Amino acid sequence: MRVLVVEDEVRMAELLKRSLSEEGHTVDVVHDGPGGARMASENPYGAIVLDVMLPGFDGFEVCRRLRAAGILSPVLMLTARDDIGDRVRGLDVGADGYLVKPFSLLELAARLRVFARRDDRASPVVLVEGDLRLEPVSKRAWRGSTEIELSAKEFAVLELFLRHPGTILTRSQILNAAWDIAYDGTSNVVDQYVNYLRRKIDIPFGRQDLETVRGTGYRLRHRETT
Repeated sequence: MRVLVVEDEVRMAELLKRSLSEEGHTVDVVHDGPGGARMASENPYGAIVLDVMLPGFDGFEVCRRLRAAGILSPVLMLTARDDIGDRVRGLDVGADGYLVKPFSLLELAARLRVFARRDDRASPVVLVEGDLRLEPVSKRAWRGSTEIELSAKEFAVLELFLRHPGTILTRSQILNAAWDIAYDGTSNVVDQYVNYLRRKIDIPFGRQDLETVRGTGYRLRHRETT
Protein backbone atom coordinates (compact mmCIF):
# COMPACT_ATOMS: atom_id res chain seq x y z
CA MET A 1 0.00 0.00 0.00
CA ARG A 2 1.22 3.51 -0.75
CA VAL A 3 1.16 5.69 2.38
CA LEU A 4 1.64 9.42 2.84
CA VAL A 5 3.17 10.55 6.15
CA VAL A 6 2.65 14.25 6.98
CA GLU A 7 4.80 14.95 10.04
CA ASP A 8 6.91 18.03 10.80
CA GLU A 9 9.23 16.36 13.33
CA VAL A 10 11.97 14.99 11.07
CA ARG A 11 13.10 12.20 13.41
CA MET A 12 9.52 11.01 13.92
CA ALA A 13 8.85 11.17 10.17
CA GLU A 14 11.93 9.07 9.41
CA LEU A 15 10.99 6.55 12.11
CA LEU A 16 7.51 6.20 10.66
CA LYS A 17 8.86 5.84 7.14
CA ARG A 18 11.36 3.15 8.17
CA SER A 19 8.77 1.21 10.18
CA LEU A 20 6.08 1.32 7.49
CA SER A 21 8.58 0.44 4.75
CA GLU A 22 9.55 -2.65 6.73
CA GLU A 23 5.85 -3.59 6.71
CA GLY A 24 5.99 -3.56 2.91
CA HIS A 25 4.40 -0.16 2.30
CA THR A 26 5.63 2.47 -0.14
CA VAL A 27 6.02 5.66 1.92
CA ASP A 28 6.14 9.34 0.93
CA VAL A 29 6.95 11.98 3.56
CA VAL A 30 6.23 15.70 3.71
CA HIS A 31 6.71 18.05 6.64
CA ASP A 32 4.00 20.73 6.39
CA GLY A 33 0.28 21.20 5.82
CA PRO A 34 0.40 22.69 2.31
CA GLY A 35 2.80 19.97 1.15
CA GLY A 36 0.57 17.28 2.61
CA ALA A 37 -2.53 18.66 0.89
CA ARG A 38 -0.68 18.94 -2.43
CA MET A 39 0.81 15.42 -2.32
CA ALA A 40 -2.50 13.83 -1.34
CA SER A 41 -4.22 15.67 -4.17
CA GLU A 42 -1.68 14.57 -6.79
CA ASN A 43 -1.21 10.90 -5.85
CA PRO A 44 -3.48 7.97 -4.94
CA TYR A 45 -2.75 6.83 -1.37
CA GLY A 46 -4.07 3.80 0.45
CA ALA A 47 -3.71 5.74 3.71
CA ILE A 48 -2.54 9.12 5.02
CA VAL A 49 -0.83 9.39 8.42
CA LEU A 50 -1.42 13.02 9.37
CA ASP A 51 0.00 14.94 12.33
CA VAL A 52 -2.32 17.54 13.86
CA MET A 53 0.32 20.21 14.55
CA LEU A 54 1.92 21.25 11.25
CA PRO A 55 3.50 24.38 9.79
CA GLY A 56 1.52 26.25 7.13
CA PHE A 57 -1.83 24.96 8.31
CA ASP A 58 -2.73 22.16 10.67
CA GLY A 59 -3.81 18.59 10.05
CA PHE A 60 -7.48 19.43 10.54
CA GLU A 61 -7.30 21.88 7.63
CA VAL A 62 -5.41 19.35 5.48
CA CYS A 63 -8.11 16.75 6.09
CA ARG A 64 -10.93 19.26 5.51
CA ARG A 65 -9.45 20.31 2.16
CA LEU A 66 -8.97 16.72 1.01
CA ARG A 67 -12.54 15.74 1.83
CA ALA A 68 -13.87 18.91 0.18
CA ALA A 69 -11.93 17.93 -2.96
CA GLY A 70 -13.50 14.46 -2.94
CA ILE A 71 -10.30 12.66 -1.87
CA LEU A 72 -11.40 9.71 0.24
CA SER A 73 -8.07 8.12 1.22
CA PRO A 74 -8.29 6.91 4.85
CA VAL A 75 -6.75 9.46 7.24
CA LEU A 76 -5.16 8.49 10.56
CA MET A 77 -4.44 11.58 12.65
CA LEU A 78 -1.58 11.84 15.15
CA THR A 79 -1.85 14.15 18.14
CA ALA A 80 0.31 14.87 21.18
CA ARG A 81 -2.76 15.47 23.32
CA ASP A 82 -5.41 13.01 24.43
CA ASP A 83 -8.07 15.68 24.03
CA ILE A 84 -11.64 14.63 23.26
CA GLY A 85 -12.16 17.99 21.54
CA ASP A 86 -9.34 17.27 19.09
CA ARG A 87 -10.76 13.84 18.35
CA VAL A 88 -14.24 15.19 17.70
CA ARG A 89 -12.86 17.95 15.49
CA GLY A 90 -10.78 15.45 13.51
CA LEU A 91 -13.74 13.13 12.96
CA ASP A 92 -15.91 16.10 11.98
CA VAL A 93 -13.51 17.07 9.17
CA GLY A 94 -13.39 13.49 7.89
CA ALA A 95 -10.56 11.65 9.68
CA ASP A 96 -10.95 7.89 10.01
CA GLY A 97 -9.04 7.42 13.25
CA TYR A 98 -6.69 8.83 15.88
CA LEU A 99 -3.44 7.86 17.58
CA VAL A 100 -2.14 9.75 20.61
CA LYS A 101 1.64 10.25 20.90
CA PRO A 102 3.56 8.36 22.11
CA PHE A 103 2.03 5.36 20.37
CA SER A 104 3.13 1.85 19.48
CA LEU A 105 4.41 1.29 15.95
CA LEU A 106 2.70 -2.08 16.10
CA GLU A 107 -0.62 -0.34 16.70
CA LEU A 108 0.03 2.00 13.78
CA ALA A 109 0.74 -0.98 11.52
CA ALA A 110 -2.44 -2.68 12.74
CA ARG A 111 -4.53 0.42 12.01
CA LEU A 112 -3.20 0.52 8.45
CA ARG A 113 -4.02 -3.16 7.98
CA VAL A 114 -7.61 -2.33 8.94
CA PHE A 115 -7.64 0.40 6.28
CA ALA A 116 -6.25 -2.07 3.73
CA ARG A 117 -8.95 -4.65 4.54
CA ARG A 118 -11.60 -1.95 4.29
CA ASP A 119 -10.28 -0.95 0.87
CA ASP A 120 -10.13 -4.57 -0.28
CA ARG A 121 -13.88 -4.92 0.29
CA ALA A 122 -14.30 -2.76 -2.80
CA SER A 123 -11.78 -4.82 -4.78
CA PRO A 124 -11.06 -8.52 -5.24
CA VAL A 125 -9.84 -10.36 -2.14
CA VAL A 126 -7.79 -12.49 -4.53
CA LEU A 127 -6.31 -11.21 -7.79
CA VAL A 128 -6.24 -13.88 -10.51
CA GLU A 129 -4.90 -13.99 -14.04
CA GLY A 130 -4.77 -17.46 -15.54
CA ASP A 131 -3.03 -19.69 -12.99
CA LEU A 132 -1.31 -16.70 -11.33
CA ARG A 133 -2.94 -15.77 -8.04
CA LEU A 134 -2.21 -13.12 -5.40
CA GLU A 135 -3.78 -12.22 -2.03
CA PRO A 136 -3.17 -8.50 -1.25
CA VAL A 137 -3.98 -8.75 2.46
CA SER A 138 -1.98 -11.87 3.33
CA LYS A 139 0.87 -10.88 0.95
CA ARG A 140 0.98 -14.33 -0.66
CA ALA A 141 1.20 -15.34 -4.32
CA TRP A 142 0.98 -18.60 -6.28
CA ARG A 143 1.58 -19.96 -9.78
CA GLY A 144 -0.85 -22.84 -9.94
CA SER A 145 -0.41 -24.77 -6.69
CA THR A 146 3.14 -23.50 -6.14
CA GLU A 147 3.53 -20.65 -3.67
CA ILE A 148 6.02 -18.00 -4.78
CA GLU A 149 8.29 -16.26 -2.29
CA LEU A 150 8.43 -12.53 -3.08
CA SER A 151 10.11 -9.54 -1.47
CA ALA A 152 7.86 -6.65 -0.44
CA LYS A 153 8.80 -4.65 -3.53
CA GLU A 154 8.39 -7.62 -5.88
CA PHE A 155 4.95 -8.18 -4.38
CA ALA A 156 3.98 -4.53 -4.92
CA VAL A 157 5.03 -4.66 -8.58
CA LEU A 158 3.25 -7.96 -9.23
CA GLU A 159 0.10 -6.67 -7.52
CA LEU A 160 0.14 -3.65 -9.83
CA PHE A 161 0.34 -5.90 -12.90
CA LEU A 162 -2.43 -8.16 -11.61
CA ARG A 163 -4.71 -5.18 -11.01
CA HIS A 164 -4.17 -4.14 -14.65
CA PRO A 165 -3.85 -7.35 -16.71
CA GLY A 166 -3.40 -6.78 -20.43
CA THR A 167 -2.64 -3.09 -19.83
CA ILE A 168 0.67 -1.57 -20.86
CA LEU A 169 2.26 0.06 -17.79
CA THR A 170 5.01 2.58 -18.38
CA ARG A 171 8.12 2.64 -16.22
CA SER A 172 6.92 5.94 -14.72
CA GLN A 173 3.57 4.42 -13.76
CA ILE A 174 5.29 1.49 -12.07
CA LEU A 175 7.72 3.79 -10.25
CA ASN A 176 4.91 6.05 -9.02
CA ALA A 177 2.91 3.10 -7.71
CA ALA A 178 5.65 1.03 -6.09
CA TRP A 179 8.42 3.47 -5.09
CA ASP A 180 8.41 6.63 -3.02
CA ILE A 181 8.83 10.13 -4.43
CA ALA A 182 12.49 10.33 -3.41
CA TYR A 183 13.49 7.48 -5.71
CA ASP A 184 15.74 8.30 -8.65
CA GLY A 185 13.49 7.76 -11.64
CA THR A 186 16.45 7.77 -14.04
CA SER A 187 17.71 4.40 -12.78
CA ASN A 188 16.79 1.02 -14.25
CA VAL A 189 15.19 -0.25 -11.05
CA VAL A 190 11.88 -1.08 -12.78
CA ASP A 191 13.66 -3.22 -15.37
CA GLN A 192 15.57 -4.98 -12.59
CA TYR A 193 12.41 -5.83 -10.67
CA VAL A 194 10.56 -7.02 -13.74
CA ASN A 195 13.50 -9.36 -14.35
CA TYR A 196 13.38 -10.51 -10.72
CA LEU A 197 9.68 -11.31 -11.17
CA ARG A 198 10.26 -13.18 -14.41
CA ARG A 199 12.77 -15.42 -12.62
CA LYS A 200 10.10 -16.27 -10.05
CA ILE A 201 6.73 -16.33 -11.85
CA ASP A 202 7.66 -17.11 -15.47
CA ILE A 203 10.98 -18.85 -16.12
CA PRO A 204 10.59 -21.74 -13.61
CA PHE A 205 7.18 -22.52 -15.14
CA GLY A 206 8.16 -22.17 -18.81
CA ARG A 207 6.02 -19.06 -19.17
CA GLN A 208 6.52 -15.61 -20.74
CA ASP A 209 3.59 -13.71 -19.27
CA LEU A 210 5.49 -10.53 -18.32
CA GLU A 211 5.96 -8.95 -21.72
CA THR A 212 8.25 -6.09 -22.71
CA VAL A 213 6.51 -3.49 -24.87
CA ARG A 214 9.46 -1.92 -26.66
CA GLY A 215 9.82 1.81 -26.08
CA THR A 216 6.86 1.93 -23.68
CA GLY A 217 7.00 -0.37 -20.68
CA TYR A 218 5.64 -3.76 -19.63
CA ARG A 219 2.42 -5.74 -19.73
CA LEU A 220 1.13 -8.83 -17.94
CA ARG A 221 -0.30 -11.08 -20.63
CA HIS A 222 -4.08 -11.39 -20.47
CA ARG A 223 -5.79 -14.40 -22.02
CA GLU A 224 -7.89 -12.03 -24.14
CA THR A 225 -4.79 -10.08 -25.31
CA THR A 226 -3.64 -10.98 -28.80
